[in-house]
Amino acid sequence: MSVVFNFTFVPWFRSVAPYIHLLRGKTVVIGVTGEAIAAGRMALIAQDIALIKSMGVRVVLVHGFRPQVDEQLHAKGHQAVFSHGMRVTDSVALDCAQEAAGQLRFEIEAAFSQGLPNTPMAGATVRVMSGNFITARPVGVIDGKDFLHSGLVRKVDAVGIAHALDMDALVMLSPFGFSPTGEAFNLSMEDVATSTAIALQADKLMFLTEVDGVHQDPLDAETPIDTELPLFDAKRILAQLPHAENPPDLAFYLRHCIRACEGGVERSHILPFAEDGAILQEIYTHDGIGTMVVDEKLESVREANVDDVSAILALIEPFEKDGTMVKRDRNELERDIGNYTIIEHDGVIFGCAALYPYAEERSGEMAALTVSTQSQSQGDGERLLKRIEQRARAMGLREIFVLTTRTMHWFVKRGFVEAPMGALPEARRNQYNWDRRSKVLVKKL
Repeated sequence: MSVVFNFTFVPWFRSVAPYIHLLRGKTVVIGVTGEAIAAGRMALIAQDIALIKSMGVRVVLVHGFRPQVDEQLHAKGHQAVFSHGMRVTDSVALDCAQEAAGQLRFEIEAAFSQGLPNTPMAGATVRVMSGNFITARPVGVIDGKDFLHSGLVRKVDAVGIAHALDMDALVMLSPFGFSPTGEAFNLSMEDVATSTAIALQADKLMFLTEVDGVHQDPLDAETPIDTELPLFDAKRILAQLPHAENPPDLAFYLRHCIRACEGGVERSHILPFAEDGAILQEIYTHDGIGTMVVDEKLESVREANVDDVSAILALIEPFEKDGTMVKRDRNELERDIGNYTIIEHDGVIFGCAALYPYAEERSGEMAALTVSTQSQSQGDGERLLKRIEQRARAMGLREIFVLTTRTMHWFVKRGFVEAPMGALPEARRNQYNWDRRSKVLVKKL
């Protein structure tokens, strides 16, 4: 059993390590809907947040309370009123919101105070701090409708929140704000979370919601989730969606993600609270589980430099061990690093390929094409191939070739044709390893 455990746990933990390093010291704002708390998810969410805090992430938690306020109103025989995607907060609704917020704060603080043995919270110490960090203004009258005690965020005390985070506290914000005259306003969790993320210039804004993300066809929930959306595409999709008056409409959350990215937040996420460990899966795996909106593609293809040598060696090592690739030592890789192209995501290298030109024959060898097992079937191999072809054309080469023992069909599907040994440049032909008996495949450019 221990052998099986090591084969599963050790590679997994090693794959997570780059993200742990990447996120250490970064600020993440997490907006949790009241629906997630009503569904009984808060204890598990607290465990996951405590875990990422233990790995050095600075966390601001903003909770919602829509269903809890509705429940309080129903108990008092009062009707909930919404307009333009916001609650109309009369004096009764304001009282209900204050009661709901107080109850939820106790519930959330209790969740972060768990310390039972054999649970993720065992030995954890999470100090929760909250306060009057949000200054609000009234919504006012829109289209003749007076929103009374409903408000919008006017200002976030980013300095005060940063001081609390510096003391290793988790900052918890309720969807309430106060005017300079001391008047209380009911806010939306999404407005508070987005405004706070922008004010802090947070590295991530995450919404744990009723929806599971943006599907590749936004109007067809049967299509796969689009795990990464450039800001331009997010705006295009938002324009296609039906107008969102209230959550759980996808457009309601997508609008706030777009606003956050436009305000300088590097990444904003829509995650399903129904999925256990959604936060962990989103930030510690390559593709995540929900949809991430970014100002530009995080996954980039670029030419390698000497700082990438160690990462490339680690990437190709498993394929060298199983015989798929010829072994390359560090000296060789450092010498040839200018020939390599890499693909990286969030600063982590997931693929590489090299181009060795033979100028006289106007031919080039593509070698060491490698994509991490975590990222296969995502199109990274094709992106590397396209970049190698671009580099070859820029050098004036007319063709590229590969030598392969196990991946012939992949190359054939992408325009390569099997060729005889004589098709190789003479210098490469003289270095051919007859023990491997690699197939020669050529593609005309």
